[in-house]
Amino acid sequence: MKAFEFDEKFDQDVDILEHVDLSKAKRSMQETKRVNVDFPAWMLDSLDREASRVGVTRQSIIKLWLADKLDSISPNLEKHG
Repeated sequence: MKAFEFDEKFDQDVDILEHVDLSKAKRSMQETKRVNVDFPAWMLDSLDREASRVGVTRQSIIKLWLADKLDSISPNLEKHG
């Protein structure tokens, strides 16, 4: 199928999934990279309490808060997720 035919089907709201190889699909900028961050003990205690209160892991609460902060300081940046 030519690209313009694919685009036309998509624009006409025709199901195009049969023409897509989803096994090779990737979300951009979603590759995980490991970082090490040292936190003072009091901060870890606070993070753990808040994570427990919300019902998520420490790592999740850190990622949520960082994402919220980055969104608030750069709301017009392209979202990758």
